[in-house]
Amino acid sequence: MYIWYMKYIFILITLALAIIPSVSQAQDDDGIPQGVWRAEVVHVSEERQVFVPGTSTETTIQTLQVKILEGEREGQLVVMENDFIMMQQGQKFFMNYLIAPDGTELYSVRDLDRRVPLAMLAGLFIVVVLLFGKGQGLRSLVSLAGSFLVILYVLLPLLLKGFNPVLVSVVIGALILFVAIFFTHGFSMRSGIAFSGTVLSIGLTGILATVAIDMLSLSGFFSDETVYLNFSTNGLLDFKGLLLGGMIIGVLGVLDDIAITQVAVVAELKQAIPSIAKRELYTKALRVGREHVSALVNTIVLAYAGVSLPLLLWFAGSETSFSMIINNEIFATEIARTIVGSIGLILTVPITTILAAWFADKIGVISEGSHTHAHTHH
Repeated sequence: MYIWYMKYIFILITLALAIIPSVSQAQDDDGIPQGVWRAEVVHVSEERQVFVPGTSTETTIQTLQVKILEGEREGQLVVMENDFIMMQQGQKFFMNYLIAPDGTELYSVRDLDRRVPLAMLAGLFIVVVLLFGKGQGLRSLVSLAGSFLVILYVLLPLLLKGFNPVLVSVVIGALILFVAIFFTHGFSMRSGIAFSGTVLSIGLTGILATVAIDMLSLSGFFSDETVYLNFSTNGLLDFKGLLLGGMIIGVLGVLDDIAITQVAVVAELKQAIPSIAKRELYTKALRVGREHVSALVNTIVLAYAGVSLPLLLWFAGSETSFSMIINNEIFATEIARTIVGSIGLILTVPITTILAAWFADKIGVISEGSHTHAHTHH
């Protein structure tokens, strides 16, 4: 019971960390007050169309009367202009506040306050997982929260401190897989085989990613965020290594899925045909794996295409040739990421299936209602 209480507490702490406002007050080196405050639109006084300087594109500028909801000026009404995100009366948002050296007060819209809708979506997700998955769904949520905390409080700080991104990503990736597999599927031979298969696949994926990055001469500077991060860290980070680490971390969830599925297939086949030879067991399970992989490869490619859709549309409307488009580092990086990830998950199938077939007599089949122990059938 103690373990279950700790799991519940773990979930509550994770949700609290996600919901606690990240608003902060700061002061720069010159002693100029500045910060980010939460505010609410009281009234939209004016909306006017203007041309973006140097272009024929129009944009909308709003004059807003807003009420500050926190900070040293809580409750105060201020008037500000907004050309970032179009706002409506009653909408809550975060505003940047700055007093310039000449005493001028400057306000700007930083972003909308989306925390309540995000919490509602997260709550819906949790309810659906628990209703469908019951006990195993709860364990999957615990492992998901654990993985997130490992990334947030271990992986990112180590990368920012300049540790080798490849080594850190491989080690942290293995830790995330350990949490995801063993906490979700229990501490059993089945989980151990799945974990071993994914770790071997991570190593091969890392080697392949290194070769791909060197072969394509990718710098790691493929987005505005990487450029800003480079300036904010004074150029101390290895962005090639970060790109490689990102490729490794990006395939972890899919590797977990494939490994667990293949071990389960082998276990079920072994139970159905106890006298089956290891070679035949491997062959039959591999057929199922091929079907699974073909679907997952499509999923990965379409997922990357969906994320990059605005960029794809932008290039589709240009006069640049297709060969030049894919030669651009932004696209070359995403293509390499997709290919490396796909090969990594393909390799997981034979690796995990071989391990599962070899230890098939010890895997057993987890009976209905069992959560943490595999049962061996003789």
